[in-house]
Amino acid sequence: MKKKKHIYFVPGLAASSKIFEYLKFPEDTFQLHFLEWLLPLSKNEKIEDYAKRMSDLVTEKNPILVGVSFGGVIVQEMSKHINVQKIILISSVKNRYELPKRLRLIQKTKAYKLFPSKSIKNFEDFSSFAFGDFAKKRVKLYKEYLSVRDALYLDWSIYNVLHWKQEETLDNILHIQGDDDHIFPIKHIKNCIPIKNGTHIMVLNKAKSISKIIIDALS
Repeated sequence: MKKKKHIYFVPGLAASSKIFEYLKFPEDTFQLHFLEWLLPLSKNEKIEDYAKRMSDLVTEKNPILVGVSFGGVIVQEMSKHINVQKIILISSVKNRYELPKRLRLIQKTKAYKLFPSKSIKNFEDFSSFAFGDFAKKRVKLYKEYLSVRDALYLDWSIYNVLHWKQEETLDNILHIQGDDDHIFPIKHIKNCIPIKNGTHIMVLNKAKSISKIIIDALS
């Protein structure tokens, strides 16, 4: 019996691992592991320390790490603590220079501090903040997949997306990016495999194409 390749998945900001439910991999070749977000120990927990705690959840040696959006940032940080076979990013960024100017402006002006994480009572406020106006059409969809509403986690995550200090792109990354991603526009992204009409949530509606790219890359 051949040894299976172990893939660990980290979802996007505030999302549950349910976002990966449409990805399909041959069961005789791959063993899938789905990680959920840990709550930060404090608002000042360093991303490096958080990533170390996440990497402690990885029990297999030399795994493949897959991260969506902010989960892509976290798997890159996790790879600094454990040996990995490959890092796969979906709808994400490889360094701080791939963040769009809009997000860099939010960081510089500290506008993120206006985000009402402690008073997120309705999902619409959160989805429009996290994903832009185009999210309003998809609120039902997001309600199903965005399940982490903890204020400390949201504040911590938003701060760390905006203040990620990664300068150089790490080795051994496969980056899959939609050409219609409003959060991390593809025009700022180098060395990626584009998905036609792929939006920031393409892991849900372009899962077949994404699965094929990943399987081919790992074969």
